[in-house]
Amino acid sequence: MTCDKHTAQTIGKGDLVVVVGAGRSGMAAARLLHRMGARVRLLERNADGVPADFVRWAAEAGVEIATGDHAPAQFEGARAVVPSPGMAVAKLRPLLPQGPDAPEIMAEMELAWRQLDGEPVLAVTGTSGKTTTVSLCAAMLRAQGLAVFLGGNIGTPLSEYVLSVAQGGADGQGRADVLVIEISSFQLQACTTFRPRVAMLLNISENHLDYHADMAEYIDAKFRLFRCMEEGDLAIFGQGVRDLVAARELKPRTLFFDASARRFPRTRLLGGHNQANIEAAWQACREFGVTSNAAEQAVAGFAPLEHRLEAVAERNGVLWVNDSKCTTVEALRVALQAFDRPVVLMVGGKFKGGDLASLLPLMHGRVRAVVGFGASREHFEGAWMGQGDFSMSWHPALDPAVAQAAVLAQPGDAVVMAPATSSFDLFANYKERGHAFRRAVEALP
Repeated sequence: MTCDKHTAQTIGKGDLVVVVGAGRSGMAAARLLHRMGARVRLLERNADGVPADFVRWAAEAGVEIATGDHAPAQFEGARAVVPSPGMAVAKLRPLLPQGPDAPEIMAEMELAWRQLDGEPVLAVTGTSGKTTTVSLCAAMLRAQGLAVFLGGNIGTPLSEYVLSVAQGGADGQGRADVLVIEISSFQLQACTTFRPRVAMLLNISENHLDYHADMAEYIDAKFRLFRCMEEGDLAIFGQGVRDLVAARELKPRTLFFDASARRFPRTRLLGGHNQANIEAAWQACREFGVTSNAAEQAVAGFAPLEHRLEAVAERNGVLWVNDSKCTTVEALRVALQAFDRPVVLMVGGKFKGGDLASLLPLMHGRVRAVVGFGASREHFEGAWMGQGDFSMSWHPALDPAVAQAAVLAQPGDAVVMAPATSSFDLFANYKERGHAFRRAVEALP
């Protein structure tokens, strides 16, 4: 694995850079590029997808906004292209000039990384557990008294940090001692020189195969995180990727964390997978001088994140748990393993693939009933109907499914919404689905 430094383009004043997508990262990239003196063209398919305040700023700043379908002419003469994380590189390339005039495809993360002033980066990727782990890392570092920026795929683009520092920290964010970054395979596909001081790959399982060509491409994207690291850096891995690591030549020191460690037992986080996330965070934060006392304090005070095995209520002896972030079969496996009480399981949504039948041994004796809602009934019933010691029912929407789960649940049970799907059949995103679940639970008689 080698770093692509030789392909990196220098963006000078007046150079055209095309930003694809007016999401938060796209708008942050456009603002940063404008500050760098570049000529910026932002493309957004949806004419209503650009916020009015950004449109006003762009008009004053001389930033071009083009809406509608993307066309090759929009990329002619570009020095670089910064795609939205949701824009697959393979779909973008046919639109770009080829040969010596080809622009560099550069993730917003890569763009911002090149503007840093030496701040060390702790970066985390993986199929599941990324957000909880980076949040734990930030908590441990802060408990040690360090100034931390927490961002990337978790919500705040790195470009916003760079802009804040350049503007004197007007929004309260001064220069950080450590940048803690959650980074996805989407972002990594367009990173060329990004180099963390500590980088972590928690796990890999089937995911995003509607975006990546196949599992090999998905795995290669994850391992791009380590390609520019040097001997003095630290790469941390879950035990489940040992074979993948062994097949690659990595320069940094390597460490495999012990997922079964129970180093900090005082925690409100449910499940053995969260104990693994805690251990991974600890191994990363030790590199920045965090003591075990500071880490213990951080873990004890750490509240479960929304939509991630989040206990939202306990009514009549039944625990109601929102795991709306569970969007894959593997995430459902992890959710089920977190409970030592009978489970009424709520599933359904836009199915992303995976082997549902492989969960049957785990469900036996653990799942009392399955209550489905929304899309993908054929996938779940095809894999589970009549195959286990649990009942199955299906409902067109979430509210009647919650009502049915309340009828089925007995004192001592947990009703767990762990859909194993994306939310795009009924909801805009998994957060909206989780909030709807909470409201439905609160509305129960």
